[in-house]
Amino acid sequence: MDKSSSSPKAFFSVQTIVLSEIVWAVLALLFFLLFSATLPGQEHPVWYSFGTTVFEEVAYFTAAWLCFRNWRSPQIVSGRNVWLCIGLGMLFYFLGGLFFFYWETVLGQEADVSPGDFFYVLTYIFLIVGILLAVASRRLNLELWQWGVVAVIAAISIVISWFVASPAAANASQPFLIQPVAAQTAPATKPTAKPTAKPTVKPTTVKASPKAAPAAKPKSTQPIASPSAPVVAPVPAAEQKAPETAPGTPAPLVPVGEQKAPPPAWALSLEETLKPLQPYVNGYYIVCDVLLLIIATTLLLAFWGGRFAQSWRMIAAAAFSLYVADIWFKYATTHLANYQSGGFLEVFWVFSGVLFGIGAALEHDLSSRTRSRTGGRRRATS
Repeated sequence: MDKSSSSPKAFFSVQTIVLSEIVWAVLALLFFLLFSATLPGQEHPVWYSFGTTVFEEVAYFTAAWLCFRNWRSPQIVSGRNVWLCIGLGMLFYFLGGLFFFYWETVLGQEADVSPGDFFYVLTYIFLIVGILLAVASRRLNLELWQWGVVAVIAAISIVISWFVASPAAANASQPFLIQPVAAQTAPATKPTAKPTAKPTVKPTTVKASPKAAPAAKPKSTQPIASPSAPVVAPVPAAEQKAPETAPGTPAPLVPVGEQKAPPPAWALSLEETLKPLQPYVNGYYIVCDVLLLIIATTLLLAFWGGRFAQSWRMIAAAAFSLYVADIWFKYATTHLANYQSGGFLEVFWVFSGVLFGIGAALEHDLSSRTRSRTGGRRRATS
């Protein structure tokens, strides 16, 4: 039996970590594909929200642990401060996801700004700083076409962000898009409403006027009073509810979905306090997403073809996945009515955490192999 295969180092080898991350991403993809779609008017069950949270939280917690492992290793070539900042960004995203799950699923609140946004704000700060440190550690000798690629991606990301952030842009581009269902069914309802409104109004007004006058003059007060007495007489509210509960059908009167405990007072007061920050937080997210995508593109082109390019390709792909998920969530919450979190494209948040973890694992493996080679050469020369 090979002892190296059962050692802790073999368990935390780069092959095991990368394979585990890929399996986790595939499971998350299958989970979102199978259970993200719902019928109109239905909500995602609680177990689905719990499942999406588990996939995201495990991915980001693992990525934070792998980044902190690189930070503690003195043999990381790209710099320990780089992975410290990225690891803090992953950790804050993990904490923000926990607060978001508690606020949305446990309390049942859909706040414009929740306490989890505080950790999300810190996430973007540390991610941008960490990737900027990685770019600064390598001399940027980009060619003209590479700078052109960065400029084109920056322009496209700015246009997409403007379209997503401003409802006026979506209304202006609506003629070029598919018409919504309400606009397609509107002309069909107009002709049906006109003929039904005319015949119903005329006979009721004509027949009611001659019958109402003679009905009040004759001595029909006593016979008419007997059938109308129970209807006109005021009945207390308690007496009206009693016959409804008598048949023994209390289940449809009290729906089960409405028997939710109201949120605590401190949560409602905190929502009111944080609500004025909504436009600033949304603008901050959009600006940070654009900056993160531009920096990730520059990083990808700067490390292209180098010895450590493989790990930073994963980091660039992770930043791109984070951009896709954020832009989709902003678009859905701004332009789609009654959108509930857990859509299919939110799986890119899981992909982002998985790719950050894979990049950290590859960086640690390449750095350890480089140090072992240089150490072997020094011993041979001595």
